[in-house]
Amino acid sequence: MQLKHTISSAFLLAGLSATLPAGAETFYEMSGKVSADLRYFTQDAQFSGQDYDTNLSFAAEPEFYWEWNDGTDSITFTPFLRVDENDNERTHGDIRELSWLHAGDDWEVRAGLSKVFWGVTEFQHLVDVINQTDGVEDFDGEDKLGQQMVSLSLVRDWGIVDIFLLPGFRERTFPGEDGRLRSGIVVDTDKAQYESGAGEKHLDAAIRWSHTLGDFDMGLYWFHGTNRDPILKPQMVAGNTVLVPYYEQMDQIGFDLQATIDSWLWKFETIHRDSSSDEYWAAQAGFEYTLYGIQDSSADLGVLLEYGWDERGEDADAAIQNDLFIGARLALNDAESTEVLAGISHDLDYDSQSLIVEASRRFGDNWNISIDGRFFSSDDTADLSYNIKQDDHLQLTVERYF
Repeated sequence: MQLKHTISSAFLLAGLSATLPAGAETFYEMSGKVSADLRYFTQDAQFSGQDYDTNLSFAAEPEFYWEWNDGTDSITFTPFLRVDENDNERTHGDIRELSWLHAGDDWEVRAGLSKVFWGVTEFQHLVDVINQTDGVEDFDGEDKLGQQMVSLSLVRDWGIVDIFLLPGFRERTFPGEDGRLRSGIVVDTDKAQYESGAGEKHLDAAIRWSHTLGDFDMGLYWFHGTNRDPILKPQMVAGNTVLVPYYEQMDQIGFDLQATIDSWLWKFETIHRDSSSDEYWAAQAGFEYTLYGIQDSSADLGVLLEYGWDERGEDADAAIQNDLFIGARLALNDAESTEVLAGISHDLDYDSQSLIVEASRRFGDNWNISIDGRFFSSDDTADLSYNIKQDDHLQLTVERYF
């Protein structure tokens, strides 16, 4: 169970919620969802231990919310649990959020575990640096672990300043030997190593400025602390070769910009990362153009184009270093919120491709059904996507909201 470093924060905030001011009018709400997903892999497994074509898993993510002092104080608690049929590493739990928030007139402070998202592009979020990736949920890096933090947000006429102290580090999760969508050599998370002598207790920090000027939304930040992206080093353990995560210290600056001009949405993200092993720039940029009311209907069609670049080129340890993305998003704008997103990426260095199709529709007030397809093509062993070239799959997900 991936609940390490969260228990002390849980007790702290549980104690806080139990000592609310006597007689204070408190608002309480419970919501959340439970889900089941079934994956069908269309090809035989590439590596040993993956001898199955279907995989079933169940997940629960309730949310508990308390509010008092006329809404100026609140606590949010969001636990998460997944049980997976085949991969023991994917059977895991986490506290996505357990935080206290106090809001003033032009400032707010938050303490506990929480999630913070930065970024504007569709196919890669370069600037998103605060939370660790929950790598067993999916391969796309969209799912994040809760991060211990104390943050202060200041609202000024010239922008919003967010200051973060991050006391403790969350290690990335990886699929186990029986998991699919993994590398050929299994990652041994029990052997994780750190550049900092403080290890997982290193105190990280970040500061971000964001502002809106007319049609432009922008953000600029500096982060100092433990790199969320580990270097995976081969090592012999009990006669077997495994990959051991090594977490460096880094300084990173990031900038994101989004411009909304008529039917165009222009997007740009860039980072400069400086660590003991490397120093480089990377960027992701593109646009989304929306055709509203196609064929005199209520449906909208968005066309997306993005390009991802990494200064290190083929020496990069990232999957996106010289990649072109083309996609389309169809929103029917009906009562059931029917949406379809399809995209294809092409690696200009390795001549590999991946196709992603996501379709979802709501049924009634509480049910949502989605069908996702992921298909990969890679022939170059130096390409990171070569490891998942036989993991083409369809996934059916049924969600019940409450």
